Amino acid sequence: MGEADASTPLAQSVAHTLLVREGRRLGGTLPRPERTRVMVVANQKGGVGKTTTAVNLAAGLAQHGLRVLVLDLDPQGNASTALAIPHHRGTPSTYEALVEGRALTEVVQASPDIEGLFVVPATIDLAGAEIELVSMVAREGRLRKAVHGHPLVFGEGADRFDYVLIDCPPSLGLLTLNALVAGDEMLIPIQAEYYALEGLGQLLETVDLVKAHLNPGLVVSTIVLTMYDARTRLSAGVADEVRAHFDGQVLRTAIPRSVRISEAPSYGQTVMTYDPGSPGALSYLEAARELATRDPARPAGTVSEGSRS
Repeated sequence: MGEADASTPLAQSVAHTLLVREGRRLGGTLPRPERTRVMVVANQKGGVGKTTTAVNLAAGLAQHGLRVLVLDLDPQGNASTALAIPHHRGTPSTYEALVEGRALTEVVQASPDIEGLFVVPATIDLAGAEIELVSMVAREGRLRKAVHGHPLVFGEGADRFDYVLIDCPPSLGLLTLNALVAGDEMLIPIQAEYYALEGLGQLLETVDLVKAHLNPGLVVSTIVLTMYDARTRLSAGVADEVRAHFDGQVLRTAIPRSVRISEAPSYGQTVMTYDPGSPGALSYLEAARELATRDPARPAGTVSEGSRS
């Protein structure tokens, strides 16, 4: 195949598929951030592709040679399932880190499918953590203490984590609050469907409260459009509306609605390994590349007041 053809969608699909099946990392390693980027993936509205986005971005970053840690903070454990990490009751998990104060180094597992990807799973025990945390001292900062206590977060060596992605439950309880206090950046997946911005006002108000009282450095740095259908006017209209509300924070790459993306978790995989040549996998790969090459030190815009209504 000629060099001129290497950038075509078909060529990218074939190349990605072959590399993944051979267990090799992708060419063109992405730049490492100067320090570990701790990103909270949250949206209290369910069904927006939150967990799907977290695990596939993590996989895409790791396939490009970066070191990534995923913290599953959702009691359903869907991120753990998609990353083929055991999370049955009794498995060391984020519950032990949050409630019992165990070090993350004691509960982290390496991904069996992707080199450089690590996971702290969630078990059903996490469902009771909200109640148990209520009476604890400094209850909102327990995850931050655990994250900052990991020697490979904000470290100096080649083996430090480049990204920590925290997958939150679809609610604004103490688990999500812990994530917001622990993170430096917030990544919000928004589905390209009617009422896409509904409920975001409450989430952004919570972010403002966290910034005012608990974590002044938190910024909403990234918005990802999911379930995008280029054939419909609705998706295009929603995309325009989201870009109008979030000035510059929206990734150029939109994630298409895809059966392959939906199927992958039932096989204990991300779409990045389940069908690496599919449009969904290539979109997440491009989104990961875009995320890694944007300037994290400069938020790409400010949230407009209209998005809070």
